[in-house]
Amino acid sequence: MSARGNLFIVSAPSGAGKSSLISALLKDKPSDMQVSVSHTTRQPRPGEVNGQHYHFVSVEEFKALIAEESFFEWAEVFGNYYGTSRTVIEQTLANGIDVFLDIDWQGAEQVKKLMPEAIGVFILPPSRAELERRLTGRGQDSQDVIDGRMAEAVSEMSHYKDADYIIVNDDFDVALGDLCAIIRSQRSTCASQIHTHSGMINDLLAD
Repeated sequence: MSARGNLFIVSAPSGAGKSSLISALLKDKPSDMQVSVSHTTRQPRPGEVNGQHYHFVSVEEFKALIAEESFFEWAEVFGNYYGTSRTVIEQTLANGIDVFLDIDWQGAEQVKKLMPEAIGVFILPPSRAELERRLTGRGQDSQDVIDGRMAEAVSEMSHYKDADYIIVNDDFDVALGDLCAIIRSQRSTCASQIHTHSGMINDLLAD
């Protein structure tokens, strides 16, 4: 009997490497873990696939899902709606699959209220100087834009204490190893192992 999957909430400031870590973790497309696919009302961009990058829905459909309380969390950003489906995640977890939510601290807070057992993981850069270097290296942005990104990053980082685990992404391979270790740790909890190996444990303890 497979154990119920774990819900991992992964948060980080822009430039910390959160999305890269999740992508590397899921590179070989393991069947027992997947990243949550959000719903949105914005139009697909070139190359985006419905159901893979986002679930693309109309505003009317999105509002109907809000009324049905189908979302863990949702928000309106620049005129478009984005949300994390509670129904889809519950079904996925029930099938023994670990789910990763790539969301900010506000979304993480909303999810934690509805599912306190969710595991929060916060990714931090090794220093402000390195974070600014990563943000600056993304293009030919003005200093005002970079300063704005840094201010947003500092605001996001101030919520690090809300997480259960912290990973400092200095060396990428080490950070990825830390993330894998967290996953293994959660899968090895007493409750999880009892659920998975109840038959074996009963045989071991039989008179």
